[in-house]
Parts: sequence; C-alpha cells; structure tokens
Amino acid sequence: MIELRTPQEIEEMRPAGRFVAEVLTACREAAKPGVNLLELDALAHGMIKERGAESCYIDYHPSFGAMPFGKVICTSVNDAVLHGLPHDYVLAEGDLLSLDFAAAVDGWVADSAVSVVVGSPADAERAARDAKLIRTTEEALAAGIAAATVGHKVGDISAAIAEVARAAGYEINTDFGGHGVGRTMHGDPHVPNDGRAGRGFPLRPGLVIAVEPWFLEATDEIYTDPDGWTLRSADGSRGAHSEHTIAITEDGPIVLTARD
Repeated sequence: MIELRTPQEIEEMRPAGRFVAEVLTACREAAKPGVNLLELDALAHGMIKERGAESCYIDYHPSFGAMPFGKVICTSVNDAVLHGLPHDYVLAEGDLLSLDFAAAVDGWVADSAVSVVVGSPADAERAARDAKLIRTTEEALAAGIAAATVGHKVGDISAAIAEVARAAGYEINTDFGGHGVGRTMHGDPHVPNDGRAGRGFPLRPGLVIAVEPWFLEATDEIYTDPDGWTLRSADGSRGAHSEHTIAITEDGPIVLTARD
C-alpha cells in the first residue's frame, strides 16, 4: 500500500534522515586501509545505541535473505554491490566500498548509501574507472531526484536514472531498486533504475521514497554470495551504489538524508 505523509510527518522524519547521514559520514571517514569491515559495523552499532535509534537490518529477513541479516550496515566491497554482509575482511588500498545504512528514529525510517574508493590506489587506471562508476551513480541519483516532482510519475525517475547510466556505458539491473520509506524500510512504490517516462504511479505531495541507482562496471548480472546475502557481479567487475531518502512536496523534492 502506498502511503502519503503530511507536512508534519515529513518534518518528523528529518531526525532519522540526519542520523542516517551522520552514520554514513562517520563510516566513510573511518573506511581506511587496515580497517576491518566488522569495525565499521561496530561503529554504526555504537552510534545507533548512543542515539537510541533502531536498526532496520539486524533482524531483517526477507525472502531473498538466507537468514536474519545480523548486522546493522551493508558493506559491499569491489565486485559486491548490494547487501554486503560485514565479515572479517580488512580494507586495502584501492578497494571500492559501498556503504548502505537504514535506521529508525522515533518510529520513522531513513535509508541511504554511498560508495568510496579506500585510501590512495596505486593503479591510476583502476582508480579512474572506479571514480567514473561512483560518479555515474551519484549523477544518476541527482537526475532521479530532479525528476521527482509533483505531476511526474515513477517512470520519470526511472528513465532519468537510466539515461545517465546508458550515457556512461553501463548496463542496468532492475531486480533491486528504490522503494517507499516510512514506518518501515521497504514499502510501495517500487522505483526501478530503468523505466519509461510518463508511466507508473503519479508522484504526489507526501510521497517518501528511497532513490538508489547501483551499477556494475561490465555486466547487469548478479549472484548471491555463499554468505546468503551479499550480491556480487557475475563477471567479477566492480559495483557502486548511491541512495537518498527523499520527500516529494509541492515545492520540489526534499533530500532527508543529505550529507554535509
């Protein structure tokens, strides 16, 4: 069911958005060579506890997950692009790390993701390709948000994302994408990263959604890692992921998870 939020409810969602942005910023800054993924999860866990927030991930067990997630942040490295389950892995120079985090504050949820290259990679060509991949997800996110205006439809967001991806030479997987956000992390409508402009659910004031383009460098095919959660590229190519929770208003979209 698609729910529309009142202006007051959107204001009540702002603290969740700010908190999610703060955690992602802290984890991104902490993601240096020599840091273990479990340390990043512990950092996020500590911030949740200190804030009195609630993790959306730790008990999350949808049909595509092998078991409850058990951690509080997704850490996807290199050929992993989504749902990366934190494990005993030490980050190295040049790793491409995607961080995805959702939490509830006072009963309202926000969801966001960011990708970053760790350290100072020695391989300049590899670094340039990674930077292009990350930049494309960010530009696609910006294009999707720009299209999220009253009078447009979900397909306009999807088409804007896809246009950026294809212009950069990337294929698009639509198995996972954006979604409604509110009292729970995932709700209607689904916001795929490819679609036809002018199609789909009409964008109305009060609709709160996560817009989340993610692309792989050389394929659109993924598989699930033996850990039962992490999604990896079928060909070993790298992936990147960017996401914001936004509220659609008469005055344009509000990015609730904007980072400083």
